[in-house]
Amino acid sequence: MDFLTLFLIYLCFVLAVTALLCFCSGRKESFLTRSLNRASQVLSLVIPTQLQRVTHRALHRLFHTRSCLFVVLHVALQAAVFGEYTWEVFVYCWELQFHILLLLLPYLLLAGNVGCFLLCSRANPGIVTKSNAASLVKVYAYDGVLFQRGLVCPTCTVEKPARSKHCSVCGTCVHRFDHHCVWVNNCIGASNTGLFLLYLLSLTATAGAIAAVTAAFLIQVLLLSNIMHGTYLDAQGQEHSVEIPFLIQHLFLTFPRIVFMLGFVILLTLVLGGYCSFSLYLALTNQTTNEWCKSRRFGGSPHLPSQPHDRPLVYKNIYSKGIWRNLKEIFNPPTVLERKKK
Repeated sequence: MDFLTLFLIYLCFVLAVTALLCFCSGRKESFLTRSLNRASQVLSLVIPTQLQRVTHRALHRLFHTRSCLFVVLHVALQAAVFGEYTWEVFVYCWELQFHILLLLLPYLLLAGNVGCFLLCSRANPGIVTKSNAASLVKVYAYDGVLFQRGLVCPTCTVEKPARSKHCSVCGTCVHRFDHHCVWVNNCIGASNTGLFLLYLLSLTATAGAIAAVTAAFLIQVLLLSNIMHGTYLDAQGQEHSVEIPFLIQHLFLTFPRIVFMLGFVILLTLVLGGYCSFSLYLALTNQTTNEWCKSRRFGGSPHLPSQPHDRPLVYKNIYSKGIWRNLKEIFNPPTVLERKKK
């Protein structure tokens, strides 16, 4: 029981931290942000100035400049999981005569995921330049709330099209900017949002397939050993019926690496599944992550300087055109000619 309790506490802690970060990510002044700022102020009184500068530079280089570190970490995690799956789970399942298509499914999904990853990371997300800015301005209408006409990017010195944003990491303005993804080391914009969505779906499916095959193997092992229907003796020699905590502990002691991998893959599937659901919601409603965050923060500044304070603005998504047309726009971004036809 102690093993299962510790495992559940660990799992609940990780899920709670993930949910807290997701909940607070869209708030401008959240409790988490204020707490981190206060904690950094307190630590600044104790930590030497030179160490603070080194840490600040390292964090800035890691999160605010283009770096392949997360790409390497991404590849390393996939290699570790598939290495364990290949050398242990695949071999054991082959001996237990699992269907070959079931065993090869994770590899097929991995091939699709790698293809989407390469295309998404190398694609032009929709960089706004002086040569195409005039045409991109005509693609989307300005809603007057999140996007206003006539604004010029101070860094790129070009007029900002509606639904665009300057990415401080890449140093460019991106049309229909969604977010900068460190895992693909590229911005997600008008030209690669569909590829990024396929990348997410294939990655989630890959993790889910590995979890399903591994869980099926462990259940088969328990069935063959008849331990699920028997009893066991404790340290005092007393007989007890087999319960779930004992089964988990037995599997962990017998196949420690496989059980650890299964726990990691299940947690990864849950996190990726939640993020996939959120990304699908944005795609179906024709929103970007940038717009979703801005719309949540809009309550803090309900007026524009050009409008009287007695007329509060109400945000409305003017870009949604129905589920089918929204999905079509994700994989086939509109052009100026298409908008003129409408």
